[in-house]
Amino acid sequence: MLKVPEASSADYRDAMAEIAEHVHVVSTDGAAGRRVVVATAVTSVSDSPPTVLVCLNRHNPLNDAYVDNGVFCISTLAEPHRPLAEICSGMVKATQEERFARGRWITGTTGAPVLADALASFDCEIVETMDMATHRILFGRVRSVRRDGDQRPLIYHKRGFHLV
Repeated sequence: MLKVPEASSADYRDAMAEIAEHVHVVSTDGAAGRRVVVATAVTSVSDSPPTVLVCLNRHNPLNDAYVDNGVFCISTLAEPHRPLAEICSGMVKATQEERFARGRWITGTTGAPVLADALASFDCEIVETMDMATHRILFGRVRSVRRDGDQRPLIYHKRGFHLV
């Protein structure tokens, strides 16, 4: 039997950089505090009931706020949101207050912050979590959605932000 070497983490990251993904911010608010980060690992799970998933680094203890609050909102970014993406991705060092100051937010049905002018937003209640390797997968039952389809989406490709 031919033995194939296992892919290294570096090779995996380089290959994943070839995949263009929509850029989203994932926000939460509640007793555990307010938090917003950039995520590209966002996927539809089902439309009946409407369910999405997002993967967040579980080794960052600040991300526990999502589970502790029990709610999150995925806001899909558009062309004018590039500065928000840069600050929420950690490219620019900033506090959570400074991150939130870069966007116009409203409170969603669940109490999570919703980016008011997002291309699309999915306001969710956490129904399940699962730890896998370095990340925690949050499954969210979508309680409300918003859309602004007249904008160009912001994409992450080859470790940079681009427009379609």
